This record gives sequence, structure tokens and C-alpha cells, in this order.
Amino acid sequence: MDKQQQTEIEAATFRRLLKHLDENKDVQNIDLMILADFCRNCLGKWYKAAASENGIEIDYEAARERIYGMPYTEWKSKYQAKATPEQMAAYDARQAQKGGCS
Repeated sequence: MDKQQQTEIEAATFRRLLKHLDENKDVQNIDLMILADFCRNCLGKWYKAAASENGIEIDYEAARERIYGMPYTEWKSKYQAKATPEQMAAYDARQAQKGGCS
């Protein structure tokens, strides 16, 4: 596999990840952070950083809109549930163990 093919496969994989997250809005960011130490907001930060590394400046809100498929505030009001005490305890334990989202 050459570099171009690798890039195309990685891009398709990323698009598939975004589609999967979009189709599973019931998976809350806090659940992702507890289990995988990243969330949709982390993806937005990584997207913004990758754009910047390639000489393209986008703001964080635009990057998050790309990840969420809509403005973050809209997604949050439609789909984000309040974290339960159990989720917060698990998140706090994860933070103490790993240090949280990067």
C-alpha cells in the first residue's frame, strides 16, 4: 500500500467513525470518556490540530460542527443527557487514573 492509499483508507475509516457516532447518539460523551479516554469534543480538538498542521486554520466550533454534524450547542440540547452520579464517579476515577481527554 502506498502513502496515498493509506491516507484514503484512513480518511474513509474516520468518516465511518463519524457516521457510527452519529447513528449512536445515545452513546454519551461521558461514556466515551470513561471507557476510551476520548469523546466527540476530543475528536474536534484533534481535527482542528490536524487542520492547523496542514496550514488550514479553523476554529474549534467549526471543527466540532464537523464532528457532531451540527453545531455543538444544538447537538447538546437535542441529545446530551445529564451525567448520572455513577457516570461522574466513573469519570472521576478515570481522570485520577489516566488524566482525562487529550
